[in-house]
Amino acid sequence: MMRCILAILATTSLVSPALAAGLEKDELTLGFIKLTDMAPLAIAKEKGFFEDEGLFVTLEAQSNWKVLLDRVISGELDGAHMLAGQPLAATIGYGTKGAIVTPFSMDLNGNAITMSNAVWDEMKPHVTMGADGKPQHPISAAALKPVVADYADAGTPFSLGMVFPVSTHNYELRYWLAAGGIAPGYYSTEDTSGQIGGEVLISVTPPPQMPSTLEAGTILGYSVGEPWNQAAVAKGIGVPVITDNDIFHNNPEKVFGVTAQFAEENPETLKALTKALIRAAMWLDEGDNANRAEAVEILSRPEYVGADRAVIANSMTGTFEYEKGDKRPAPDFNVFFRYHATLPYYSDAIWTLTQMRRWGQIPEAKSDAWYAETAAAVYKPAIYKEAAEALIADGHATAADFDLATDGYKPASAEFIDAIPFDPRQPNAYIDSLPIGLKGSQRVVGGEITN
Repeated sequence: MMRCILAILATTSLVSPALAAGLEKDELTLGFIKLTDMAPLAIAKEKGFFEDEGLFVTLEAQSNWKVLLDRVISGELDGAHMLAGQPLAATIGYGTKGAIVTPFSMDLNGNAITMSNAVWDEMKPHVTMGADGKPQHPISAAALKPVVADYADAGTPFSLGMVFPVSTHNYELRYWLAAGGIAPGYYSTEDTSGQIGGEVLISVTPPPQMPSTLEAGTILGYSVGEPWNQAAVAKGIGVPVITDNDIFHNNPEKVFGVTAQFAEENPETLKALTKALIRAAMWLDEGDNANRAEAVEILSRPEYVGADRAVIANSMTGTFEYEKGDKRPAPDFNVFFRYHATLPYYSDAIWTLTQMRRWGQIPEAKSDAWYAETAAAVYKPAIYKEAAEALIADGHATAADFDLATDGYKPASAEFIDAIPFDPRQPNAYIDSLPIGLKGSQRVVGGEITN
């Protein structure tokens, strides 16, 4: 009798879609930080893409990036929205150690650098103005250099905030400063402050606390994702001076990370997760951002970002506001799918590793092969491709939507604010070409750079 019942169930819709798909695990808890670039997770849940893949997902906001990473490593979270640098740093043992992999890049761009009103007023005389009387963008950190010098002459520290030591926000802020001739400071094995020899003092501030910390005068500016730059504009306390797309065009931002053990033990579940996230990213960008207004409403809910809808919309719907009233077109401020944004390219990982080496988080010189091997240990385009091919077979995408022929490397590019070309196949030559930063066999020992 039982065999008959099972046979009937197997031919009806009563059978679990998870069992039908052969998933190893169908109930998952995923973590995120309250930023607009967690959108693929929220959309995959709200639009039913997780359920389409037989997944029953709970999304949990985390208090900070360290807690998020620790909970993924411990298994309390099955996976999470992560800073692009986190899986790489964990794998090489910088900070919390753990084998983390990523089959999915969550977005491109999405960050900005904001200065207090007082600092912006001091920068303005050094900024080129257009015929309309408004600043010409992008604004170089060269306009900030004399301001930093004035603070130094007065004996006042010039303090800046970023979200985490291995965040793209940290590397973008440092890149912008160095391109304008300002030394951001180094890390060493003895001193992990990142302030060794710096003309500015860069430290960690959690994203939601950035505006209030700026308003209190504890920091004079910050590098953060949305909606926290636009929140400063709305509150009238700060001015975003540059977006990360103008520092490094179409730069990698966040990734979706799981432990290597989870990936090994749950390959079908991870493929299903990746499929759902790809569909969410496609939905976010389709029709020239036609769905962004709905996405803004979803993200504004307290269980997701929980910020004012108008503030989120300022950057999510194709514009970005600098000084109050100076709103400009920015269709690529947040990119979730176009330009193959979701594919975890090895070259994106290698750029992040070069910045870790540049500022001393990787204390010793590494071979070009080491960069390639480390990228391949963490970024998993093969899993992504398998998910993409399954979506094509399901009729949810076409081959033209994906870069299926890639070997994992983007071509060399000079689309940086300093126009210095980055060739991912020659990371050491790239590091050595950057005017400020460690080069060759240089190390930071006892607060000094040595060979």
